[in-house]
Amino acid sequence: MGKKRVVKKSGSGLDHALKNRALSKSVKRKLSEGILYVESTYNNTKLTLTDLSGNVIIWSTSGSLGFKGAKKGTPYAAGKIAEVIGEKASLAGVKEVKVIVNGVGSGREAAIRSFAAFGIDLTSIEDKTPVPHNGPKPKKPRRI
Repeated sequence: MGKKRVVKKSGSGLDHALKNRALSKSVKRKLSEGILYVESTYNNTKLTLTDLSGNVIIWSTSGSLGFKGAKKGTPYAAGKIAEVIGEKASLAGVKEVKVIVNGVGSGREAAIRSFAAFGIDLTSIEDKTPVPHNGPKPKKPRRI
């Protein structure tokens, strides 16, 4: 008789249905320039496109595209998010973007490269990652 074989859907990659759902929502505002915020941590990557006054127009995360667990922080996931944001931005008529990067994750450069592939000019790239000046106070020495 033997064991029954169970086929499970692995959470290893991009869910195409979620990508199509993200692209189906149309952008209501048209703008020519904006600010792209890239927040990249070790566990996730978030991209937000705003107008010049900071109002959010488009956003996406790796979790919203179907990536789960440790795969959310990969450069591949960041590239797929940037593709979705780039397509929606080109539909919204965006021509120029100022990029502000925050965080130390591995998806920073992959997201910027994928977004730039849509023919949108990057006027500047600014890194706003917080850097500790002194760090936490060390432990007291052990007394024996």
